[in-house]
Amino acid sequence: MNPIYNVVHYFLTIVDHRSALDGESGAVYDANFLNYCFFLSEGSDCIKANAQSCGECIQVAEKCGWCTDADFLKQGESKSARCDELKSLITKGCSKAKIENPRGSISIDKDKPVTNRKKEVAEKLKPDQITQIQPQKLSLNLRSGEAQTFKLKFKRAEDYPIDLYYLMDLSFSMKDDLENVKNLGTDLMREMQEITSDFRIGFGSFVEKTVMPYISTTPARLLNPCTSNENCTSPFSYKNVLKLTENGQQFNSLVSKQQISGNLDSPEGGFDAIMQVAVCGDAIGWRNVTRLLVFSTDAGFHFAGDGKLGGIVLPNDGKCHLENNMYTMSHYYDYPSIAHLVQKLSDNNIQTIFAVTEEFQPVYKELKNLIPKSAVGTLSSNSSNVIKLIIDSYNSLSSEVILENNKVPEGVSIKYKSICKNGVVGTGENGRKCSNISIGDEVSFDITIESQKCPSQGKSETIRIKPLGFNEDVEIVLNFICECECSKGGEPLSKICHNGNGTFECGACRCNEGRIGRLCECSTDEVRTDDLDGNCRKDNGTDICSNNGDCVCGTCECKKRENPEERYSGKFCDCDNFNCDRSNNKLCGGHGRCECRVCICDANYTGSACDCSLDTSTCLAANKQICNGRGTCECGVCKCTNPKFQGPTCEICPTCPGVCAEHKECVQCRAFETGEKKDTCQRDCSYFNLIRVKDRDKLPQPADQSYPLSHCKERDANDCWFYYTYAVRNDTMREVYVVETLECPAGPDIIPIVAGVVAGIVLIGLALLLIWKLLMIIHDRREFAKFEKEKMNAKWDTGENPIYKSAVTTVVNPKYEGK
Repeated sequence: MNPIYNVVHYFLTIVDHRSALDGESGAVYDANFLNYCFFLSEGSDCIKANAQSCGECIQVAEKCGWCTDADFLKQGESKSARCDELKSLITKGCSKAKIENPRGSISIDKDKPVTNRKKEVAEKLKPDQITQIQPQKLSLNLRSGEAQTFKLKFKRAEDYPIDLYYLMDLSFSMKDDLENVKNLGTDLMREMQEITSDFRIGFGSFVEKTVMPYISTTPARLLNPCTSNENCTSPFSYKNVLKLTENGQQFNSLVSKQQISGNLDSPEGGFDAIMQVAVCGDAIGWRNVTRLLVFSTDAGFHFAGDGKLGGIVLPNDGKCHLENNMYTMSHYYDYPSIAHLVQKLSDNNIQTIFAVTEEFQPVYKELKNLIPKSAVGTLSSNSSNVIKLIIDSYNSLSSEVILENNKVPEGVSIKYKSICKNGVVGTGENGRKCSNISIGDEVSFDITIESQKCPSQGKSETIRIKPLGFNEDVEIVLNFICECECSKGGEPLSKICHNGNGTFECGACRCNEGRIGRLCECSTDEVRTDDLDGNCRKDNGTDICSNNGDCVCGTCECKKRENPEERYSGKFCDCDNFNCDRSNNKLCGGHGRCECRVCICDANYTGSACDCSLDTSTCLAANKQICNGRGTCECGVCKCTNPKFQGPTCEICPTCPGVCAEHKECVQCRAFETGEKKDTCQRDCSYFNLIRVKDRDKLPQPADQSYPLSHCKERDANDCWFYYTYAVRNDTMREVYVVETLECPAGPDIIPIVAGVVAGIVLIGLALLLIWKLLMIIHDRREFAKFEKEKMNAKWDTGENPIYKSAVTTVVNPKYEGK
């Protein structure tokens, strides 16, 4: 079981117990210990490695160093204790000059600047005189775990030469396409003059393997595989029609003589042709310039494994098999695999452009994703747009740079970081490439190489980094730091190493085979004898090396702790530097070091846990007295001797009057001969010196004094104020400065008071009269308004008096007829 688990389990049991007793404080113990356990689980890789020599030590990690001081090891420590982190070695007493800690380095062996070339310049450079990548060769000294980073620059050169090889499917379905390609040479030459003045073009064709079931093998069909009256050439696998040339007319002439052929199945044997174009560099005429392969077809492709249909089972060997410009081994070797093609195209810096019809676009786009630095263009049904397709695809390919490296040695890793156009930064897989690069643009890459271990025999290794599709690369020689410099001055068969049983190097013995021990004093056959074990028992006890170490050759080699700061020591491993008393959960209170389980305290600290400070600055009160003169300073804390006083410096007295109130009566009696103590003033108030001043401005100010000073303002029985200061100088001399004149309030002026009272009464009376008059006016107006309203609403009776008789009598003539 993991020993750390046992410690954690034990400690957490204590934490649970302390939590029950202390409440929330248990959480503090828990948090602190979990941090401690995390530190233990990390440990020191240098200590864990158990390195027995300087060479082994520096291969563990970048942070590990080896102490070469012959007197560095303490009793009970093994050789591996020399290997530790630099800070720990210095803490343990090893001087910096004695620490072996070799560092890696980078040297640039070839650093030719990138070419600044203009197309208009009359002087034309050869391809091998043009540089697009810088530097060209470096040497790296690698130490395990230490990364080395260098910068690589890439710049697209203007007017860079181009070789273009046009590989065309000549199966019957491409008949109309062949007609449009017959003038491709001169037309493409004319268009490419805009890009480069050094352009060459070549032509090749392919159909299919010349075995069943890919073609018909009847004699008639072998002569003319086409039906009806079509005149077709015999089927073939691949033919190199025209080697790369600068003569566009020759291209047109030879292509015009080509005839269509035919096959039986739909997929074509284009992969055989691509393989031969890639590996037959001399036959094709490739130069170390930009190499473009245009693959034109209107069908799919056969790949590895399809050859079994024709009884072909041998894998493609990836070699050139051209005789008289014809591929002669199509019936013998299977089609190449996609991965095989990717390797050969990359090895020969060939960029592929797939010019295919719309129907097969999805298939070739998937193929493009598998082949770096390749492009897919849509070919019209009769190839009329082939020139535009080639130029567009070339611009797309040349605007992107992708770095690749060959296989790196085991234990070595490479990381890329790109700094592209407009400051765009890429990391991870995107760190290998930059896009949208125009001619003349410069981009850079930060390349980091790190080794985790030394290879066998420590031999140098070489890796190469190159941009895909370009002929230039960067050669990087890796030299591995596997041994320390001090080992070169080692003394073989040294007398120090038990009379020649080892080599004394780097301050320690490197034992010969079959010998062990700090000084190689023991044979492996003698390690476990009882006589030797007896030398490792303290006081003839039963515990070997106090159960804290192993007995090796009669000498205790103490166990190592997970925490590199903790260690066992002593002849019997009976001492350690981590089991001393603790204070505030810190070893020796954080104010000392633990030696053999006893705290050695720093200056101004004492106690078993160095938790008692001898510094009295924390006990100084505001009056600069230790504990205010009313206590003693113990371990930096005041112990108040007067029970009335409390607080960190014995200055707080809840039941005591203030300084001013305490001395008021004595100051009053001595300065003004008044107050309650005027009769006993001589007896009770002679403990201070009294100094009189004329006014308050003459009183001492706190800013002008180096000792505490209190300003006081008190009032006597006659309501008069008096001012004074109280101070204690040199802890004993008490001084009182007092203003010699009292500040008494003046008596009242009677006349203004009487006049004010009379005037107030008159004004109040007038105000009351005005208010009464105003209220009466309001009341009268309300009554009048009420009367007017009732008057308007009154209704009078208009009936006649029943006893009234009119004085007029009306008589009617009975004879009157109204005429």
